[in-house]
Amino acid sequence: MKFQVLSLISHAPHPLTGELPSAADRLAEVVDVGVAAEQLGFDGYAVGERHAGPFLSSSPTVVLGALAARTSRIRLLTGVTVVAILDPVRVAEDYATLDQLSRGRIELVVGKGAEAGHFDLFGLDEERQWDLQKERYELLRRLWSEEEIDWEGEFRPALHGATTLPRPYDGVPRIWHGSATSLNSPELAARHGDPLFTANAVQPREAYAALIAHYREKFEEYGHDPARAHVAAGSGGLLIADSSQQAVERFKELYEAKVAQTFKPHLAGRAGYNTPFRTIEDAMGSGPQLIGSPQQIIDKILGYHEVYRHDLQSISVDGFGLARGEQLETLQRFAEEIAPVVRKEAPSALWE
Repeated sequence: MKFQVLSLISHAPHPLTGELPSAADRLAEVVDVGVAAEQLGFDGYAVGERHAGPFLSSSPTVVLGALAARTSRIRLLTGVTVVAILDPVRVAEDYATLDQLSRGRIELVVGKGAEAGHFDLFGLDEERQWDLQKERYELLRRLWSEEEIDWEGEFRPALHGATTLPRPYDGVPRIWHGSATSLNSPELAARHGDPLFTANAVQPREAYAALIAHYREKFEEYGHDPARAHVAAGSGGLLIADSSQQAVERFKELYEAKVAQTFKPHLAGRAGYNTPFRTIEDAMGSGPQLIGSPQQIIDKILGYHEVYRHDLQSISVDGFGLARGEQLETLQRFAEEIAPVVRKEAPSALWE
């Protein structure tokens, strides 16, 4: 299995102390953690994209550019690129530039995004979100794989003989499809033979397993080689302690305060927004959160792998308000105590 670190660059007051770092310090922290992830042997580092709510990830291309300049090996991903609200020409240009700067290390995870407010911000009709997603994604594919294209669609002016520059570094970068609650993204991924990145962050395991099963079924129906149906899975955050009891003692107040802080009353009942795992004991027992001893976390990841057969596991260390030093310590423990065991038990040919 491969491993990536994901940051959505959250910027909310600490759930217990109320402290809020400056935007500059928070962004510097994200870049420093990305550099450390490469040094610790992680395979990828991903930056989210949010245009609503307490986040600083509205310009992932800028953050990934800073990471490209300070790293040389680690793959750089998005999590996700909200292609439904963006101009595909701009996306093609920006990420091809990053692909050149990083010498072929860029991969996109495209999705409609998890914050409902961004459609209003960009003057778009949320009711058309899946139509927007499909049209803009398919245009992006053509812009990267073809030159001098003629194209006409519903949501942007037509193109005549268009070629975006720069071209990608070494062929079309891999494009994953982020999937949290709907079959639309697995369907689109399967149709085009692309990999699937399931959120695996809020809902119970069965919900994500259904999305993945639909993806694999459709992938074969569309005539693609099943061996190429790569799947990645997120997690609801990573907290490591020496034992289960120590994890509860150390993180219970922090975890439950963060859950309360992020609860969205106006979205109650909508899948994918509010975690049903409101206590740390629930999260450790049944949730996708990776909380507990190294062995507990190993067992949970391998348990998900038994169901998902995923190639890539994403982890996050900055979502609960851990200080920079605690984040780096957590990454180091994961890299030394957890990753080697999971790599051996669940090998993957992704990125080889």
